[in-house]
Amino acid sequence: MKEWIEMGRKLRERINPSTMPIAVSFLAKEGQIPQKARRPLRDLGVKMAPCQGAAMARLYGWTVAFAREDVGCAIAAHTYGWERVSDPAGPIDFFTRMNYAADDEAAVRMFQGFRLLETDHDPLVLYSPLEKTVMPPDVVLVYVNPAQMMRLIHGCTFLTGEPIQGSFSGRAASCTEGVIGAWLDQDAKVVVPGNGDRVWAACQDHEMVMAIHAARLAELVEGLEKTHEKGIRYPVPAYLRFQPEVAFSMPLADIFKRRGERP
Repeated sequence: MKEWIEMGRKLRERINPSTMPIAVSFLAKEGQIPQKARRPLRDLGVKMAPCQGAAMARLYGWTVAFAREDVGCAIAAHTYGWERVSDPAGPIDFFTRMNYAADDEAAVRMFQGFRLLETDHDPLVLYSPLEKTVMPPDVVLVYVNPAQMMRLIHGCTFLTGEPIQGSFSGRAASCTEGVIGAWLDQDAKVVVPGNGDRVWAACQDHEMVMAIHAARLAELVEGLEKTHEKGIRYPVPAYLRFQPEVAFSMPLADIFKRRGERP
């Protein structure tokens, strides 16, 4: 786990996120769940949305594991495969009643646009702070402000020169557009957090999310390091070597000089 912990440390040093980067691991069986991991239903007494587990990892430093019985979010249950929706009438009704969609046709496209995680077993998902992870991540989530996101994008594009391609719906964002999207495409995703992230998972107005496939994390960190060496950094260093002037273009020194000459 040392390499992942070290990359987590470098992310903290180079972009200074206000919360901890998250390791997201897909597990195959219950025996792989770390002994100290918290389970929403068993340990907290409630079913939860996966984005809440991610929030506990990044805000509290907890390791949280989700199985079928722990999930209280219908969209995540569908997209992760815990409980696929067999009849789209329910989601279509929800999207139109909530005015996410103008009509049934638009609602169908929304529903069909969800990325789906496909496994040959009942999904198990583990969220933990990257710097304390005891399982190799499959995807890493980093909650950042726009300037920090700029630096993460610099890191992602350093080796290839290719821009990050995006898809933004404002729905099922960190869990489906982010985690599942990054996993399926084996790439990095810039995510605009959705309403669920904000209502249930304490996501703040200034926060964006980068979800990156674990196989690309090393090159992102390398890109951050290389650009940092040349002064492209966060916090962004402001240029300060200039003489200040007031709005009407008179140097402050001249203003005080004139005041000193008055009788």
